[in-house]
Amino acid sequence: MPRQLKHRSRSEIISSILEVTNGNKVRRTEIQYKTYLSYNILTEYLLQLLQCDLIEYIEGERAFKTTPKGMQVLRTYNQMEELFVKSP
Repeated sequence: MPRQLKHRSRSEIISSILEVTNGNKVRRTEIQYKTYLSYNILTEYLLQLLQCDLIEYIEGERAFKTTPKGMQVLRTYNQMEELFVKSP
């Protein structure tokens, strides 16, 4: 079982969505498969991320992309995660 299928926090799920859409134009189905989320749960998260201006929807391509604000949130999350990882 991949590590991603364990219980994830809200911030881990948001981070995984932002990671998938980071610098890419990605459709909903691809985000769903790469983040291991159901359609309904993914839809809820996408709406929240759109409202917070962390991702944008590209109408003509029917795709999502991380905004500069979303990239900053992702960088900050990754930095925080590094601080909590124990070094051997």
